[in-house]
Amino acid sequence: MPLRTRFMIYVTALLGGLVVLVLFLIEHREVRAIFEEHKNRGILTAEYIAQLNYDSVIFFDNEPVEEDINKRIDNNLIYVIFYDRENKPFAANDFIKGYYDIYADSNLDPEVEKGDYFLELKNIATEKKTGRYLRVMEIEVPIYVEGSSTKWGSIKIGLSLEEMQAEERKTRLMLILIGCSGLLIGVGGAALMARRITKPLDKLVDGTVKISKGDFSQAIDIDTQDEIGELAQSFNEMSQQLQLTRKRMEAANRRLIQAEKLASIGRISASIAHEIRNPLTSVKLNIQKVMESEDLDDIDKEHLDISQEGIGHIENFIKELLNFTRVSELQLNFFSVEQIVDESIKMIRNTLKLKDVELAKEVQERLPQVLVDGDKIRQVLLNILHNACEAVDKGGKITIALSLLKGRRGQKVRIRISDNGPGIPKKNKENIFEPFYTTKSTGIGLGLANARKIIVQHKGSIHDVENEGSGACFDILIPCEEEK
Repeated sequence: MPLRTRFMIYVTALLGGLVVLVLFLIEHREVRAIFEEHKNRGILTAEYIAQLNYDSVIFFDNEPVEEDINKRIDNNLIYVIFYDRENKPFAANDFIKGYYDIYADSNLDPEVEKGDYFLELKNIATEKKTGRYLRVMEIEVPIYVEGSSTKWGSIKIGLSLEEMQAEERKTRLMLILIGCSGLLIGVGGAALMARRITKPLDKLVDGTVKISKGDFSQAIDIDTQDEIGELAQSFNEMSQQLQLTRKRMEAANRRLIQAEKLASIGRISASIAHEIRNPLTSVKLNIQKVMESEDLDDIDKEHLDISQEGIGHIENFIKELLNFTRVSELQLNFFSVEQIVDESIKMIRNTLKLKDVELAKEVQERLPQVLVDGDKIRQVLLNILHNACEAVDKGGKITIALSLLKGRRGQKVRIRISDNGPGIPKKNKENIFEPFYTTKSTGIGLGLANARKIIVQHKGSIHDVENEGSGACFDILIPCEEEK
């Protein structure tokens, strides 16, 4: 059963029991107050009628008394009976004379004192055949003569209880309406409270389910300043930590896979170098020796030149492969990044002129020096500049921007190289730094892989980013270290 349903059941039961208890106590008190009010009214009525007929009662003149009594009888005052000092009736209305058990005797003790009274609730049968009864409150009070402490007589009246019962029913109905209204308000408030309590809990449950399925990016939007809000905040912090841990594990796995790839490539490279280099050197030497012969015609020399060119390509491939797999130590020193960039531009200037490519340079002022291996960083820049030069059309443009980035983990120099060529297709972006991945008709696909290896050795990073216009764009970040 859901928590909200159980909460509503418990609260409704509690409120219902509390309302019933409170209504019972109030109803008991109100009914008692109504009864006391009618009792006091009856006593006053009896004393009032006795006072009005005081002279006739003293002289035991029953005719004027009965005449006055019969005038006063109505739906509320059912009967009036006067008794003498011997507790015998001497005046009453006509109706009650037919009920001898009520009319005949007084209920007061002979030794009654002033202020005493007798009260009794009775049922008077009005129609014996049908079993209809009249509920009556019977009250009897003593009558005293002025100056005497001895009871002179008494007066007994019968008041209808219908008015009192109507008031009791009205009071009970009012209490029931108040109780139901209070219960509805309480249940409504409990529903709002249950929703306020369980809604954040539902969010927590949903978030827990999503995290159990591996979605650590789930964040719970709860801004209450209570224990649930603190729990949600702790949950979000846990989600962030899990997400960060997963990213670190994925990065570690990628590095492990990359290391395994490099180890495999290293073993393959050593085997290739051993198996190919020695026979290739012999072939190269023999071709050079044959080319020294004067008996060769031009066609033979052309074929031999092509062979030598192919052997050169094979040697370059082996050299690049060994450079990529070999973990070389960095020759670190403090260099100006702008100086390394200028030297790289000089080495590719002729290629840029042949293709009529414009090269623009944007440098932020007062860039700090960086602790790097100048030759290695220059190798990275040359590789990216060569790729950009090959990608742009004749008359294209390459831009190099140098700037300083400041963050919580220190400062970094950013080298951004962009061009206005066709750019890198989205389907190839994930693989451009993988070894042996290339889209060119020539090349072995180790240039960018080797560039990333060098930058990672410098504790930096290299990424392809979205270019503002068309073309490719690479960001190289190199951390700065203070010169000692």
